[in-house]
Amino acid sequence: MTDMDQATYAVSGAIGSLGARVIFDRIEKRYGSVVAVDDVSLDISPGEFITLLGPSGSGKTTTLMMLAGFEIPTAGEIYVDEDPIAAVPPYRRNIGMVFQNYALFPHMTVGENIAFPLQMRKMSKAEITRQSGEVLDLVGLPGYEGRYPRQLSGGQQQRVAVARALVFNPRVLLMDEPLGALDKQLREHLQLEIKALHEQLGVTIIYVTHDQEEALVMSDRIAVMNNGRIEQCGRPTELYDEPSTRFVATFIGESNFIDAVVERLDGTAVCVEAPGLGELRAPMRSGLTAGAPVMLTVRPEKIVAVGDENGMAADMNVVTGTVDDVVFVGEMRRYVVVLPGAQRLVLKAQNRRGVQGFARGDPIRVCWNVDDCRIV
Repeated sequence: MTDMDQATYAVSGAIGSLGARVIFDRIEKRYGSVVAVDDVSLDISPGEFITLLGPSGSGKTTTLMMLAGFEIPTAGEIYVDEDPIAAVPPYRRNIGMVFQNYALFPHMTVGENIAFPLQMRKMSKAEITRQSGEVLDLVGLPGYEGRYPRQLSGGQQQRVAVARALVFNPRVLLMDEPLGALDKQLREHLQLEIKALHEQLGVTIIYVTHDQEEALVMSDRIAVMNNGRIEQCGRPTELYDEPSTRFVATFIGESNFIDAVVERLDGTAVCVEAPGLGELRAPMRSGLTAGAPVMLTVRPEKIVAVGDENGMAADMNVVTGTVDDVVFVGEMRRYVVVLPGAQRLVLKAQNRRGVQGFARGDPIRVCWNVDDCRIV
């Protein structure tokens, strides 16, 4: 159990409440002729941890800032527990916010930084002292009241920023890439701590990141944004295993793509013809017709190398090619395979005893289960 976990269970429970429901209803944000957010609708359940994931310029931070009140929507409405808030000033929204750079006041101590939101709400000194101490226990920093931000590590500053955002008991907490400035090991550690904190408090968290792994680890749902729109929203396993567009398949994890044409619809499967590869199959998808150009996608870890076809299951796609490159990445080897028709596949094989290795130029037969690929 982490320090934050232990502190969380020791807290009396005054901090934290059932999170609020948040609804984006056809939100749009324009800057002159530039459309930053384009017709975004999203219904976030009370207590949900949802991540807005996308590359720079996809509209995720602008969407978050409209909920915080720092940007005004050009069109549409935002609701918190059915109350429209697009025209409500930020200080009246009762929403907590954690920024990437933490935005701590450098001239204030940790205690003064955390007390600031309570002072703005005209709370009594005794209540400020009680709640500040309680939230410091919650984030695993008891006794740090007298230190200044410059005396803290990056991870400790991040915890103080979280404590300040939680101290006034908001029902919605916004986090804009709060771990982006930390090293990999600390970032992974704090991901789990924030997730545990969310599970304990029940606050609704809307999190922004461009880090796909971070989104997969922490989120109940992920909304993948691109060019100001939500391309797909769903559970992490759903987005990874069943991407609906090429962008989603590419942005979340690594994917292979094979150009093909629909040959026929065979009950529960789509049979496609790939140039130089013959017939391949994928699970059925609605809206397909014979002759339609499509793209088949399969994850590298779903592909395995096989010695021969003896005993191979009937529900496998099989192709033959030549190893073009081999990259050692520690726990696995990454093979780039050139296929007939100038198509290429990447497969990942565990680096363990008993797994056949290949060198550049070797012929190789690879296969994957029909249910492990998708038409996008």
